[in-house]
Amino acid sequence: MVATPPVTVAHAFGSYPVYVEPGVLGQLESLTAEHLPGRVVTMIADATVWELLQSGKLARPPWRGEAITFPAGEASKTREQWSRLTDLLLERNLGRDSAIIALGGGVAGDLAGFVAATYLRGLPYIQAPTSLLAMLDASVGGKTAVDTPQGKNLVGAFHPPVAVAADPGVLRTLPEREYRGGLAEAVKHGLIADADYFAWMEREAVALETRDEAALTRLIRRSVEIKADVVGEDEREGGRRAILNAGHTVAHALEQATGYAMPHGEAVALGLVAECALAEQMGAAPAGTRKRVASLLGRLGLPVRLPGTLDRARIVAAMGRDKKNRKAHIHFALPGAIGCISTSGGWTRPASEAAIGAALEVIS
Repeated sequence: MVATPPVTVAHAFGSYPVYVEPGVLGQLESLTAEHLPGRVVTMIADATVWELLQSGKLARPPWRGEAITFPAGEASKTREQWSRLTDLLLERNLGRDSAIIALGGGVAGDLAGFVAATYLRGLPYIQAPTSLLAMLDASVGGKTAVDTPQGKNLVGAFHPPVAVAADPGVLRTLPEREYRGGLAEAVKHGLIADADYFAWMEREAVALETRDEAALTRLIRRSVEIKADVVGEDEREGGRRAILNAGHTVAHALEQATGYAMPHGEAVALGLVAECALAEQMGAAPAGTRKRVASLLGRLGLPVRLPGTLDRARIVAAMGRDKKNRKAHIHFALPGAIGCISTSGGWTRPASEAAIGAALEVIS
């Protein structure tokens, strides 16, 4: 049984637990019995993660229930893949007494979660994130979506899971680049909400870089607590939840401008540096904020400058399709200092194209 009390995430219709504990992935069957009693459960899994689970490299015992898989990677987060998965559920004649487990990283959570949100107008599901990024960020908050040629996450739904099982122990199998990418979201959480947490990451950078299990458990738990606090107050992103998009206006534009070749975590790291520079330039944050954020990101093995050249006009054009924009102005959730967001003029604020260009220069 789970030994550590879960973090509770509140939403409009109740709440759900996030279990952060080494070994919890091996308890999927008991968690399913507790949170999805009497239901016909199908796992929708990233194919690579599914093979690791069944081989015993992630957890024991392997999943013994029904499962369908999809190819690993962001390229699977499409309406076409959503259609394929829902058709497979329909072919199996699954009814409203069914449920889903989403196994894998952020793509699995978004894609399988969107299937759960829309199949028969909504099925309950459990998130079983296996990447650091998904554990401490993407699996919490109930956002589900697929990408389109026009941008990331533009077709989706808010559909909270009934539980999340985040097992820090499985992160030992994560590729190095993907692991480091997840650390960018933790840095964001400290930047926007908890100066002490940010300082702890600075002190524990070596332990985090080497995947110390105790440090990772604390990191995931604190990030989940921060995100739970924010989404519990603003479930559908009408106000304060916008602060979770710090760094993401630039990040999503970089991803789109590179045809999603740039990993999300690396884009977020670059976005945080650029948007901190923008915050300093606009007087929202004190001088030195960008350098401190860039220093921590660099120590965690994340990029703080673009590896090559990108068409700046293309990046700005991609920002023009961001969901936070209002009245044709590009909006940003800007830090006010380490540990807090700037609320001058609201949770987000517009920036001129010239100011955005200057901020992008910092990471070029």
